[in-house]
Amino acid sequence: MNVQEKIRQQVTAHSIVLYMKGTPRAPQCGFSSATVQLLKACGASDFASVDVLADPEIREGIKVYSNWPTVPQLYIKGEFVGGADIAREMYSQGELQKLIHSALAS
Repeated sequence: MNVQEKIRQQVTAHSIVLYMKGTPRAPQCGFSSATVQLLKACGASDFASVDVLADPEIREGIKVYSNWPTVPQLYIKGEFVGGADIAREMYSQGELQKLIHSALAS
């Protein structure tokens, strides 16, 4: 399985997937930490995460998969949502909460 297939499998196997630096309990960058906090504020305490620092192939592959140059990257129901800034903006408008609620309900 190549890295793109592996990523596709990860984002479709879970309702919510966060590609981040570090882990939810020990984020390794401020943007990853902020995104974890947003997810928790929306009630998503149990979500899949992938530490891109632990796998250089995933770290580069996720940028190609999404055509987005930075990490963290948030996927909900297999769809790319965005990075930390987009998640923060969606949260402030109430959109992220709705998306998370819908993902958790299904």
